[in-house]
Amino acid sequence: MGAEELTHFLSDLAIQRNVSASTQNQALNAILFLYRDVLKINLPWLDDVQRAKKPQHLPVVFTREEVRALLAQLDGTLWLMAMLTYGAGLRLLECLRLRVKDVDFQYQQILIRDAKGADREWGWQYVFPSSRSSMDPRSGVERRHHAPEDALQRAIKRAIRKANIVKPGSVHTLRHSFATHLLESGYDIRTVQELLGHADVKTTMIYTHVLNRGGRGVVSPVDALT
Repeated sequence: MGAEELTHFLSDLAIQRNVSASTQNQALNAILFLYRDVLKINLPWLDDVQRAKKPQHLPVVFTREEVRALLAQLDGTLWLMAMLTYGAGLRLLECLRLRVKDVDFQYQQILIRDAKGADREWGWQYVFPSSRSSMDPRSGVERRHHAPEDALQRAIKRAIRKANIVKPGSVHTLRHSFATHLLESGYDIRTVQELLGHADVKTTMIYTHVLNRGGRGVVSPVDALT
């Protein structure tokens, strides 16, 4: 069979048999293995294959009440880390890698960066440092790294259970909740995109599906006349 027959077969899986994307990919990989490793034939690119659509997985989002209940189960540094993660929509490592100089109290903002600085300058110290020093495997120098990732992860899991939240949430759920709650409050999608650091607005658009308010979420223009 050539490219035409293989294209038809793989497209038929998606269109007629309605298989999942993973099943179609498994069939494609099996064909590639057969031709490349067994028959020693290089297949042309199968650009015309109709690909099965991957199901869109909507992110888990806490309600405002659930966020409040979760945060109430935390205290100290872990509370502050969770509050920052939700309050600024941070990823876990963005929170852990915050440097002292990244926190601007005057303008009440934090700067998310991916950079390295002098290890002895105060401004470049981690806001949430590890409780102990460790050896840097690359340089062999003993340093104080940022707090371990699993510390906040475990604390959030415990807080979810204590708050009787049945959703399968995690640290990253606080970031999803941040974005969703901003959209609920009327902020535009481009603003949320910039705050989350998404390169493509299509990534941010998934939170509009989470809201799923339909027509009830739209304010009629006639209301502005009164």
